[in-house]
Amino acid sequence: MFLLKKIVSPLFLPLTLCLLLLMAGLILLWFRNRERMGKILTTVGFLLLALVSYDAVSNRIISPLECRYPPAGLSEIRGAKWIAVLGAGIRPEKGYPASSQLSEISLARLVEGIRLQRHITGCRLILSGGAVFHPVPEAELMAGAAKDLGVSEKDIVLESSSRDTEEQARRIRGIVGRDKLILVTSASHMPRAMALFRKEQMEAVPAPAGVCIRTEQPLSPDDFYPDADALRKAETAFHEYIGILWAKLRGRL
Repeated sequence: MFLLKKIVSPLFLPLTLCLLLLMAGLILLWFRNRERMGKILTTVGFLLLALVSYDAVSNRIISPLECRYPPAGLSEIRGAKWIAVLGAGIRPEKGYPASSQLSEISLARLVEGIRLQRHITGCRLILSGGAVFHPVPEAELMAGAAKDLGVSEKDIVLESSSRDTEEQARRIRGIVGRDKLILVTSASHMPRAMALFRKEQMEAVPAPAGVCIRTEQPLSPDDFYPDADALRKAETAFHEYIGILWAKLRGRL
């Protein structure tokens, strides 16, 4: 089931979906009796790709996810014994420091977790993420990067067997029990993560990292052109909406 999810879900992400529509449209254009359908599919694929490549559109798609849980204040995180940082992919490469082997998203989450840990005396970091498509667990590389950034080894707890957010919530529940927990993950991923952690009856305080949208950024000439970052935001949002729908269909939320 896990592997099936990883194979099928990317087919519904904007870039893959648009390319499939364009490919199908171009193929049909070569057949005289299918030209009309080919034109429709090609037009839909182009328009969809163009739309999600603009910040004005992608920001509206991802905003409901990122704005649901604002950053926690210091008063909210006081008393927490644990900070759980959820992994988000690695790029193992021998000879490079651990921080360079983490994905940009994982690194952003880890830095936020370390920042919070320095504000709370006696709080320990739970670094969560197993070996999915690489032999090295995500948690181990995050731990190496955390130690390089000055975190003591005694303040690090590894959860290195989970493959997705649902498993992370279940396994972290076995570590923290009923203790108060600060949950660090991407702002767009936070709604799904909080729902899964609360289903495990954990007292989780959301601490979003890696926010994509900037509400106070002034209008610039770049906003009138398509942008790869805008497409990436749309991809991220679609990934989360698909994840939420999948969890609901399986009765996990």
